Amino acid sequence: MRAIQIDQTGGPEVLQVADLTLKKPHSGEIRVRNHAIGVNFIDTYHRTGLYKLELPHTLGVEGAGVVEDVGPGVASFQVGDRVAYAIKTPGSYAEEINLEAQYAVKLPPEISFETGAAMMLKGLTVEFLLRRLYIHPEPGEKILWHAAAGGVGLIACQWAKAKGIELIGTAGSREKCELAREHGAAHVIDYKKEDVVARVRELTDGRGVRIVYDSVGADTWERSLDCLQPLGLMVSFGNASGPVPPMSLLTLSQKGSLYVTRPTMFSYFARYGSEMMTAVVDIVKSGKVKLDAPRQYPLDQAAQAHADLEARATIGSVVLVP
Repeated sequence: MRAIQIDQTGGPEVLQVADLTLKKPHSGEIRVRNHAIGVNFIDTYHRTGLYKLELPHTLGVEGAGVVEDVGPGVASFQVGDRVAYAIKTPGSYAEEINLEAQYAVKLPPEISFETGAAMMLKGLTVEFLLRRLYIHPEPGEKILWHAAAGGVGLIACQWAKAKGIELIGTAGSREKCELAREHGAAHVIDYKKEDVVARVRELTDGRGVRIVYDSVGADTWERSLDCLQPLGLMVSFGNASGPVPPMSLLTLSQKGSLYVTRPTMFSYFARYGSEMMTAVVDIVKSGKVKLDAPRQYPLDQAAQAHADLEARATIGSVVLVP
C-alpha cells in the first residue's frame, strides 16, 4: 500500500511516498481502508519535530473508510462497516491502517467519508474544550476563540451557537471573518485591521471574557491574556504560529490571578472517549454542526497540503484522498 512517511524532520519536502505492507490486525484492532484522511496542524508538529516521533513514521491522526478486517476480541465492528476515527499515534496518511477499535466510531450513511475524516479530531477537540474543561462556558456567556475560520474554529462557532454561547471569533481577513459569522460566531474581529483587546473589552463592557481559546500560540499569547477578566481561564491548545515562549508565573498574578491550561484531546479521550465520539457524530448528524466540503488533495500531494495549511492559505478543513 502507499503511505506518506518522514525519515527526517523538516519542511513539507520531507514528506515522501512509501510502499508499505500491513500485518494482520492484532487483538483489539481493526483494519480500515481509507476513503479520506484528515489533515491537521498537529501533523505539521510531528513533521517538524515539535512533537517527537520515532523515525521513519507515517503521519496523520484522523480518517474515515470501510472496515476490511477485524482482529481477535473485537465485537463492536465487522467487515464492511463505515467508520471514522482519530488516533493518538500517527499513521493515517496511508491507503489502509490498523488501529485500536476504541478510537473508531460507526459512521451513519448521512455523513460522507470526507466529512467523517474532517470532523473527528476537530470535533472531538471542540467537544472537550466546550464541555469537559473544569471551567467551561455557560449559555449566554461571551468567549473568545482565535482562528475562528479554521477547521476547528468553524465547528466551534456552530457548536457554541447550538449551546447558546456568544463566540467572539478572530480571523485574518474580511472573507474569513464573514465565514466565521456565517457559521455562528456572534461577533468577529479582523486581527489584521482591529485591536483585538480593545474590541473584546468593548464587546464585554470593559470586563473582558472569562475564557479565551487559543490555538495560534506565540503570536496571540499576550493579547489573549489581556482579553481575560480577573480569574479568567487561558486555554492554549495549539501552536500554529510557534510554541508559546517561557513566561513568569507572576504575569498571571499581575493580570488578575489568571488560570492557564494546555490541554490535549487524548487526555480527555482516555476518560470520556466513547461519550465524546458519540456527541460529535450526533451533533453533525443533527445538522446543528455542518462541515463545508473539505478541500481535497490526492494522497501523494500531502506536502502541498502541509505547505498551504502552514501558509494559512486554506479555509475550513483539508483531507487527503488515496
